[in-house]
Amino acid sequence: MAVQDPSYPAYVDSSVIMGQTGLYQKDVQKFANIEYMRCNPENGFFPDLSSLSRPDIIFFCSPNNPTGAAATREQLVQLVRFAKDNGSIIVYDSAYAMYISGDNPRSIFEIPGAKEVAIETSSFSKYAGFTGVRLGWTVVPKQLLFSDGFPVAKDFNRIVSTCFNGASNISQAGGLACLSPEGLKAMRGVIGFYKENTNIIVDTFDSLGFKVYGGKSAPYVWVHFPGQNSWDVFSEILEKTHVVTTPGSGFGPGGEGFVRVSAFGHRENVLEACRRFKQLYK
Repeated sequence: MAVQDPSYPAYVDSSVIMGQTGLYQKDVQKFANIEYMRCNPENGFFPDLSSLSRPDIIFFCSPNNPTGAAATREQLVQLVRFAKDNGSIIVYDSAYAMYISGDNPRSIFEIPGAKEVAIETSSFSKYAGFTGVRLGWTVVPKQLLFSDGFPVAKDFNRIVSTCFNGASNISQAGGLACLSPEGLKAMRGVIGFYKENTNIIVDTFDSLGFKVYGGKSAPYVWVHFPGQNSWDVFSEILEKTHVVTTPGSGFGPGGEGFVRVSAFGHRENVLEACRRFKQLYK
C-alpha cells in the first residue's frame, strides 16, 4: 500500500484492518509495510514517485483531504505512468472534485491509459450534504486487469455483492434528484457557499501572518504552525476560542505542524470562529 502523507485516515486504517500492514512504529508514527508518500509545500503537495518501491495499491485523493491540493494534469500523467510501469492499481478518491477551480482534472479517467490502472470512488457527501444519507459510487473499468488477465471488476463485484445489499431506494432517489438539472444547480450553489466560507477563513489567517495552503479547490484550509505540535495547537485553539479544528498529525506524520480548518458550516458560525481566531492570534 502507498498513501499520500498527509491523507484521509481511512486509507491507512482499512489497510490495517485487512491485515495488509506491519505493526505500528510509534517512534516514526507509521505502520510498517506502508509507503508514506510525503506531500508538503516543498514538493507542491505531490509525492516524489521515484523514491517509491513497487506498491500493489496506491491510494490517491485529489483534491486532497486535508491539504486541499488538487493534482495537475501533468502530475496525474506521472502517476498513471508510474502505476503502469510498476503493475500498481490506483484507488483514486475524487470526493471533492466539484470544488476544483481551473482546469485541473476532476477525474483520473481524463488521463489517457488510466482505465488500465485505476479505480475511482466518489460520493454525494460533500456535494449535497449526504454525509448521513450515505450514497457514493465506484467506477471499476473493464480494462483494469490483474497480472494474470482476470478482470478486477469481477472480484470487486463479488466483494460488494457479498458485503453490501446496495443503497436504499430513498438514498438512490435522492442521488437521482441531485443529478437532475435543478439538483446540479443546487449542488453548485452549496459548493459556492462553502467556497465563500473558505475564502473568509483563508483571508483571516493570511491577515494574521500565517502560511495557508488549500482553500482554492477544496473546503479545507491547511494552516502551518511551524515548530509546534499540532495537537498542542488544536488544544490551545479549543481551550481559548471553543472552536474545533483538526490536528494535522491525525492525517499522518506529514501533517505535523499543521491544523485543518473546515469551511463546512453556517456563515455566522464561520464569521464568529474567524473573529475568535483574530482575538487569539492578533
